[in-house]
Amino acid sequence: MKVYHGSYVEIVKVELAKCLPQRDFGQGFYVTKFKHHAETWAKIIGRKHQTQGVVTEFDYTESPFARHICKIKRFDAYDGEWLDFVVENRRNKKEQAVHDYDIVEGPVADDKVQFRIKDYLKGKVSKQQFLEELRYHEETHQICFCTKVSLQLLENTKELVSEFAHINEPVIEKLLLDSGMDDKTAAEIFFSSATFAQLADASTGLHLKPWQEIFELLKTELKSKEN
Repeated sequence: MKVYHGSYVEIVKVELAKCLPQRDFGQGFYVTKFKHHAETWAKIIGRKHQTQGVVTEFDYTESPFARHICKIKRFDAYDGEWLDFVVENRRNKKEQAVHDYDIVEGPVADDKVQFRIKDYLKGKVSKQQFLEELRYHEETHQICFCTKVSLQLLENTKELVSEFAHINEPVIEKLLLDSGMDDKTAAEIFFSSATFAQLADASTGLHLKPWQEIFELLKTELKSKEN
């Protein structure tokens, strides 16, 4: 599906280290399926940075491969579990995340909701009252990509990612079969490698090579790191 990110600049490369902590679902890169919501946020953050604001469009497909390598959490509505999760993330002042999900999807705690969350935490409103109010709240949506592995499933529609995405799966499968490591570790090693960085650079032409050749490059890189 098409998803959107509103910012004061166009997003060419996502850097998780630059993403703000203490957000609804923790530190990560946030997108929404509602383009008008991203446009609204782009205008707000654009004014703050004295720009017009930009909405960057991405493609995201939750394929069987995605579910295989990523731990995904989805909240289908504003409910008690969602509230507890958001409160825990927004209260977290540690560098370490409070959860181990790669991707989290669910409703947004916008300004109005955040204000009521503060009332809830102060005991001014009960959880039941708070959730009852949210039954009439406008539908919202966000997806948080929390890890480097998850970001590989998010394709910038202006990039060449879709042309080499088919290479990722066989390379990762071969790596875990040869090494005995688990799926997520294999994916993290591949996506953090210099081989993948070269693959993602269209100018190298590596994406035109068969995946077996790319895997051999990865093996050579990993072996050199061991020595």
